[in-house]
Amino acid sequence: MRYRIEHDALGAKQIPAEAYYGIGSYRSKEAFNITKHGLLRQMIKAFASLKKAFAKTNLDLGYLDKKVANVISLSCDEILNGRLHGQFVTDIVQGGLGLAMDKNANEVIANRANEMLGGEKGNYEFVSLQAVALNQLPKDNVIIAGRISAIRLSKKLLMEAKKLSNALEDRKHNPSFSPIKKEWEAFNVILEKDMKRVDEALNHLKFIPVFVDLSKTEESNLAYAKKFVKNISQACGEDLELAKNMVENRRNLDGFAWLSSALKQMMMDLSKIAKDLELMHKQKQLKLPQIEVDDYFSALEVIKQISFYIMGNDLTVARAIEAGELDENRYQPIIYACLFESLNIIRRALRTLREQVVEGIEI
Repeated sequence: MRYRIEHDALGAKQIPAEAYYGIGSYRSKEAFNITKHGLLRQMIKAFASLKKAFAKTNLDLGYLDKKVANVISLSCDEILNGRLHGQFVTDIVQGGLGLAMDKNANEVIANRANEMLGGEKGNYEFVSLQAVALNQLPKDNVIIAGRISAIRLSKKLLMEAKKLSNALEDRKHNPSFSPIKKEWEAFNVILEKDMKRVDEALNHLKFIPVFVDLSKTEESNLAYAKKFVKNISQACGEDLELAKNMVENRRNLDGFAWLSSALKQMMMDLSKIAKDLELMHKQKQLKLPQIEVDDYFSALEVIKQISFYIMGNDLTVARAIEAGELDENRYQPIIYACLFESLNIIRRALRTLREQVVEGIEI
């Protein structure tokens, strides 16, 4: 394998010659090789969206050259289209406020932009790391990327929950379900309440902090922040809003706590539904489909196991949010790791309950 040499304040490092990440990402990868889980696809795309939005904002307001801004945007578009995701090498659980995530995005985007202009990886001769990170506060970027990712993953979960709700509704209209109609309707009422809680939690995640210090007037800084929020909303396709109080928004991560709590409640309810279906099967009110030989309950047992797991994730999220200091929370990586894992696991659990249980139940 060929290597290039990169330097930082700590010294020199050999970086694979074909890598789009740089020495900052590599040091984090070495230091925090813990979970072996990298950033989720949604988190990677969130960083690409916000870097693209900053490039456009800086171009519109005259802080960045058009050629540089455009090539940064093109690099971000490639990431948004699924390219270069393997170049995001930092572990999801890391120290230092999770800032290596932002650094990883800067290096990948800058190296790809330089390559587009005929430069070599690691030199940043046409597009500097500073250009990609212009007028940004890295800790804000980590918060913004986390919020965008949580919103997107929650919407995917709600889509799966709606499919389960529709399946419950469809089965209810089958005449054979008349003896258990009230119990069956109750399952859907519970699920719809859980979906509403998750949806309400998303309203607290759409507000984002934007730190701007352009050494100009407060009005100029506010104008920059508002333009960025408009650009990031367009780039990521979500309706984001500027936080009314930046310090409070960074300090109080209650939106993540609210979402985590709503997910825990949803999973508890799914576990209770699974238990009720098991009892109704044993009482011969319905017949569950066989998933495995001589086992009607394996899918339901999985639902209950997942519930135990989600409770642990929720506790971790709550403790990590509580441990923040002033307007910094150094435990954001574990918040994201647990929250995103819960969102993905519950989404799959909803699909399993629908496909393996509800759609095959007989009366």
